[in-house]
Amino acid sequence: MTNKTSSSARRSTDATINADADADSEAARLNPEPTMDPVSNTSDVRLDWDRQKRCGFPEAIFGEGKSFTQLREIVTQQLQARQPVLITRIAAEDAQALTQIFDVHYNPVARTISSFSLTDRSADTPSESDLVGYVPVVAAGTTDLSVAEEATETLRWMGVRSNKLMDVGVAGPHRLVENIDFLNNADAIVVVAGMEGALPSVVAGYVDCPVIAVPTSVGYGANFGGISALLSMLNSCAANVSVVNIDAGFKGGYVAGMIASQTRRRDP
Repeated sequence: MTNKTSSSARRSTDATINADADADSEAARLNPEPTMDPVSNTSDVRLDWDRQKRCGFPEAIFGEGKSFTQLREIVTQQLQARQPVLITRIAAEDAQALTQIFDVHYNPVARTISSFSLTDRSADTPSESDLVGYVPVVAAGTTDLSVAEEATETLRWMGVRSNKLMDVGVAGPHRLVENIDFLNNADAIVVVAGMEGALPSVVAGYVDCPVIAVPTSVGYGANFGGISALLSMLNSCAANVSVVNIDAGFKGGYVAGMIASQTRRRDP
């Protein structure tokens, strides 16, 4: 009697499970979830839609050398996929044309176009409440502005709070000391400098966070297009200095932004 009862209960349970599975299958057929291939392939472009899932942020685009048609297609696809856009090193005429088509922000000094918030169809600067962390961008000279702006635009695109401190190079060290509070509570600091590239080491001696050094090609002959500054930064005595490529404001901003995002994500 007990075996018959158990067998009957199992059959009843199996029938219920099968019915639930059939219902789920029918619901999925009637209301399919939107899907997107990990890579979008057009004749010239293969966009990596899975980048944000794997790496935390969407794919950023290096604009130099790309045609306007290619750039327009990239922006179209990214906005349709509701991914924030960041294109660096974009030609002025291409950027201006794209702003006539799309709601994107163009920074002519940084040579970037970007979109931050797609939910409200606005490319304006996000409110402070939308941002995480704090990454100041410090530049040795006014001539380093374009690289510093590229770093700042990258951080903005990543949703990281940032401010710039300009023209505080080592030829006038008091200027940095007078503004040292600017560096307080930073998760990481981007320091941009050309010439002899000494500023990151000086900044690093005042702070308890990573300093991402960005050498620039600013300088006279023996600067060798930024190589002198690069080698100086690589040889920094300060233990908290890491270095990215010459004029690579995007890379400096991105690395610092990842540090800030990870730090805040782990905060209780």
